[in-house]
Amino acid sequence: MSLPYAAHATCAIVRYSKGVIGRKKKSTGSGSVRAEDLDLAQVEQENKSSEAASSSGSKAIDPKVTPPKGRPTPSRKQQEAARRQPLVPADRKAAKAEEREAARERRLREQQAMRTGDERYLPLRDKGPQRRYIRDFIDARFNVGDVLIFIMLAVFIAGMFIEPLRVWFTLMMWVLLGAFFIDSWLMWRKLKAQLIAKFGEIQTGSGMYAFNRVMMVRPLRMPKPQVKRGEFPRL
Repeated sequence: MSLPYAAHATCAIVRYSKGVIGRKKKSTGSGSVRAEDLDLAQVEQENKSSEAASSSGSKAIDPKVTPPKGRPTPSRKQQEAARRQPLVPADRKAAKAEEREAARERRLREQQAMRTGDERYLPLRDKGPQRRYIRDFIDARFNVGDVLIFIMLAVFIAGMFIEPLRVWFTLMMWVLLGAFFIDSWLMWRKLKAQLIAKFGEIQTGSGMYAFNRVMMVRPLRMPKPQVKRGEFPRL
């Protein structure tokens, strides 16, 4: 092989190898650019969608933004006019009739509750578990006050007609009064201990409430006794 031919072949081979390598680099570069462009576009689209979702979510849960009410806020005069009611009703007779009917129904419910002991319609002074416990405790025991009025009335009438025994009748009345106060004190002492043991405290006015009930004759007590003698309430 001559030298010019060898040089020509070598150059051809070098040119061929450079051309092939150049085409591969050109195609590889264009493909990578397109992939990078697609990736950047996809990332930008995802960022936009996430920003839109976060902005909409922040608008929905933002506590500082007050949603519209759909109506204008009434002025102060309008609010006062809406709350204002006439002092005198248009139909006084009808209003009085309704008031009397409501009062009559309320009295009937209270009277029924006084007989049955229904807590819902009892007067305020008789409501509550402590008041019920006091009534049941007093009604279950024998009290001197149960017979005090009858004995004192009999002694008083006898003293009017039997003058020689008037002094003795008077002394008997004082003895009965003393027995009543001693019995009431013993009753309250025991009842107070049971109230503290059951409820932890004593409701205001319980002592006077128990004293007024123990003074009254059993058939005349209101509310009516709901227990028999000996049926003491449980602790």
